[in-house]
Amino acid sequence: MTGEPKVRTVLGDIDPAELGVTDAHDHLFFASELLPGQELDDVMAAKEALAHFKMAGGSALVQWTPFGLGRRTRDLVRLSEELGVHLVAATGLHRAEHYAPAAVSRVVDDLVRVFVADLTEGTQPTDDPDEPRTGPRAGLVKVAGAFHTVDPHARLTLTAAAVAHQETGAPIAVHLELGTAALEVAELLCAKLDVPPDRVILGHLNRNPDPRIQRAVAETGVFLGFDGPSRANHATDWRLFDGLEALVDAGHGGRILLGGDTTTAAARHQPGASYLLTTLAPRLTKLLGGDVVTAMLVANPARAFATSRPK
Repeated sequence: MTGEPKVRTVLGDIDPAELGVTDAHDHLFFASELLPGQELDDVMAAKEALAHFKMAGGSALVQWTPFGLGRRTRDLVRLSEELGVHLVAATGLHRAEHYAPAAVSRVVDDLVRVFVADLTEGTQPTDDPDEPRTGPRAGLVKVAGAFHTVDPHARLTLTAAAVAHQETGAPIAVHLELGTAALEVAELLCAKLDVPPDRVILGHLNRNPDPRIQRAVAETGVFLGFDGPSRANHATDWRLFDGLEALVDAGHGGRILLGGDTTTAAARHQPGASYLLTTLAPRLTKLLGGDVVTAMLVANPARAFATSRPK
């Protein structure tokens, strides 16, 4: 990509300033081997959730569902057209545990080609002759670290994501398993694989609420994802406000992103994307001020999800 940075939505590229109020990490569709019976595969339920988000003032949602986990990009196109909400889709690969070996083996051998094709052409590997091989282009690469480490699978996918970034300028979003190994992931991507820190988004930092680690991660210059704050099963969520306040006080408010991260059908009955705007944002505004919270929801995502010019 050349010229000015753009955000790649499922309906095409837009100026980052058009993105607006953004749920920076969520899932309208998601289906994993690890979560049988909890698939997010209901189009009407997705439409209802997205409509509630829009009614609350939302204008963009970034879906972090990567290759092979039911991302349903063509349904994202229809929802974006019908509701007028910007949607950004992901390519990439999650932790190996999320896949049946046969389902992902055809991708692992040529990750860079798969990622780049998805980002530039919308072409997607498929074993189903009746499934179209082209769809909307992805706007980011989503990969994953392991619990407290970068295991061989994570190293493979992170390296492929770095190469895909160098070829396309696409940002890289990383699932941190329970919020761990953030510094290790940042070091690999930025120090060893030459990805600029502002092209990296580390998710789930709220799941490991160690203030020293969070401060150290912020100092690397990557974007900081605090997602899933409404999920009742995360005992760390009550520390979200203290963590965000400490980072803002330390001068890192310009790197913070907020997301809902709905990943199961059961979570549809908990506060989802709209919670960010109806409940979380007003509480954060009282604590941090309206300008700071607006940056987290508008200005920061516009920078985080824009493409950069490839080298």
